[in-house]
Amino acid sequence: MPGTGPVVVIGDALIDELRDATGTREFVGGAALNVAVGLARLGLPTTLIAMVGDDEAGTHIRSYLDDYGVRLVATPSPLGTARAVSIRNAGGEPEYEFNHAARARRIRFGDEERRTIATAAITVISCFAFDDEAQTEELAAALAGTDGLVAIDPNPRAGMLHDRERFVRGFEALAAGADLVKVGEDDAALLYGEPLDLLQERLLAAGAAAVLGTRGPGGAGVSTAALSVTRPIAEAPAAVVDTMGAGDAVLSSAVASLLVEHPSSEDAWATLLERAMEVAAATCRFEGALLRLPSALAGLESDGAGS
Repeated sequence: MPGTGPVVVIGDALIDELRDATGTREFVGGAALNVAVGLARLGLPTTLIAMVGDDEAGTHIRSYLDDYGVRLVATPSPLGTARAVSIRNAGGEPEYEFNHAARARRIRFGDEERRTIATAAITVISCFAFDDEAQTEELAAALAGTDGLVAIDPNPRAGMLHDRERFVRGFEALAAGADLVKVGEDDAALLYGEPLDLLQERLLAAGAAAVLGTRGPGGAGVSTAALSVTRPIAEAPAAVVDTMGAGDAVLSSAVASLLVEHPSSEDAWATLLERAMEVAAATCRFEGALLRLPSALAGLESDGAGS
């Protein structure tokens, strides 16, 4: 059963530097940070455990989290704050280059971090350095002290991946005991070189309670030992502007739904997926990865493009 404390998110926090034909812009980002802010925007008290530098970029991240009411438990970074340079392709998909701080990310699991995790209703892990064996072992030990739920999104990035096989071992070791594992088609290709369906089956066989698979424009689905449910992407007015935050929005929405009612039927999982698709569709209508609620679409004009 979930604990009674806040949601805790563990993973990356960085500066996204977006470059395209219109110029260069900077956003506070990182998959874990996006999920933490998304959960806060969905009304949940949220704590982020991440590495943040003592520099101007780190100050920007701290201020941003304060603005959205997310508590930060920060591991100091001697290499400064992580940064991802994102170049958009014609379809709006980001291609990333990471600085040294991002590639050498390290989270400390001290007393404060362990206490925070131990009281969490759910601990969400996203874009964690699973190929760092010592760091993964520390995370596993911290999770052993909680009665809350666990959700994991490996969210691997080729530019941050040091050892694929070691990453897979670390990820699968924690996914085996998770209540929800989110994976995408790109994760299946990068980590396993296999289709998403096979990865979902692999994770269920390893012991994950439920696997949420995302397929971009193909929608999403949830598989458990007893059932499988899929839903298409949600229709929305206006054109897709930026897909960067779609997966993080799906995870945020799914976690929020999971805490309200742990699904046990096809209808309940379908409702969870439909809500997540609506949130993702709204998020994709704006630049950057900030989670947007479907109500944000009210002022947008339809261009006839549907979803």
